[in-house]
Amino acid sequence: MNLYAKMLELADAGEAAALCTIIDTNGSTPRKAGSKIIVTSCEKTFGSVGGGILEKQLVKDALESIASGKTTLRSYSAGSDKEGRSYGEAKIFIDPLPARQRLYIFGAGHVGQAVAVLAINYGFEVSLIDHRKELMEIIDIQGVTKITDPYLTALEKLSFDKKCFVVVMTNTHESDEEVTYRCAQKEHAYLGMIGSDKKIKEAKANFEIRGMDQSSIENIDMPIGIPIHCETPAEIAISIMAGLIDIKNG
Repeated sequence: MNLYAKMLELADAGEAAALCTIIDTNGSTPRKAGSKIIVTSCEKTFGSVGGGILEKQLVKDALESIASGKTTLRSYSAGSDKEGRSYGEAKIFIDPLPARQRLYIFGAGHVGQAVAVLAINYGFEVSLIDHRKELMEIIDIQGVTKITDPYLTALEKLSFDKKCFVVVMTNTHESDEEVTYRCAQKEHAYLGMIGSDKKIKEAKANFEIRGMDQSSIENIDMPIGIPIHCETPAEIAISIMAGLIDIKNG
């Protein structure tokens, strides 16, 4: 099996995994330096570093590494004979390969499409959401999931967690504000809304009237994007993407 091809397959599928490689051995071990195994977050394995108790413990440690996102180097025993003498040990490097993080883009206008194109190339699993059927039918961005539903209907069908990114840039100020307000009530790593200074000021006031606490309001990135001089949809998308990358890699 080509493990590197499998790693790309897992990445495309959005599944987190860890690549575990024997870098040194001492004594008698089933596999030698260079042997590899991929462990997925679902506990599936591809390849082998020898099986047995060594591999069983490695799988457990790989799952912890996937969860923490941290690389680690550990030593494992290959077992022992009846007299308690060790067969040997293997040093194994565990390198977590994080899953693509979900990015929901509400609004498939020019800027939304430009953000989607960039996000696919920077490690995000992208969903583009818009109710305008005619617009969605002509959009063809490889790797992007298109959801043609009213914004609020789609929102309730989506899965949110602490690693989820949300960008709001719908076709009206009213829907921008409503979608942002509702997304703020759900788990997320990042929530940003596009808008002018006036629009943002009004949205903040309305959120406060509706009972949103000040901390939650300030955690919403609005106006979205890092402050650079940009005018075209592609330039605005770059400013937005820079902010997303900063949070993702931070």
